[in-house]
Amino acid sequence: MKIYYVEDEKDLSEIIRKYLTRENYDVTVFYDGESAMSHTGDQVDLWILDIMLSGKIDGFDLIKSINEKNPDAAVIFTSARDQALDKIKGLELGSDDYLAKPFSPRELILRVKSILKRKQSRPGQMTYSDYTISLDSREIRMDDKLIELTNKEFEMLLVFLKNKQQPIERKLMLETIWGNNYVGSDRVVDDLLRRLRSKMPLLRIETIYGYGYRLL
Repeated sequence: MKIYYVEDEKDLSEIIRKYLTRENYDVTVFYDGESAMSHTGDQVDLWILDIMLSGKIDGFDLIKSINEKNPDAAVIFTSARDQALDKIKGLELGSDDYLAKPFSPRELILRVKSILKRKQSRPGQMTYSDYTISLDSREIRMDDKLIELTNKEFEMLLVFLKNKQQPIERKLMLETIWGNNYVGSDRVVDDLLRRLRSKMPLLRIETIYGYGYRLL
């Protein structure tokens, strides 16, 4: 999952970046509010924002822009200022959590895991790489761009997402998408997969020779 971390204390940001990377998160660090502001519309799972930042843009300015451009992103505030005042204001602006400095990197990791677990369990929505998949509207977006899939392409995508990291037998894929009574060549699975890969090149799908496929 993708995390953007905004912190102007470079030593601290490097320590936290290493901890998050060890947990297999995709982490990008910004050292000031100005550079982070141009990315508030990115498809990110979580922002970790220091409230006090060098420059004219602080953490409160950033969350307002995030809420406007990417409201599905979670936000954790960190601050060394008056805890009660910052925490109240942060919650009013829609933050998911608040951590007062100094804090343990391990405590931050636990907060991150808890928030991202809740985010993943949101009904009607799934994420993969930079893709956001709406199950209700059957829409896929990447950086606010709509990716149009046919009904069968979407059904194939769901099979992969619901069985991520698991080998999927070719026969099962055929029966799931076309039904048990399908009569015809099973090459339709390969044709459909080729079209899906063309439209969503960030899908990491490997072919298991003589068996089927797996989404990594």
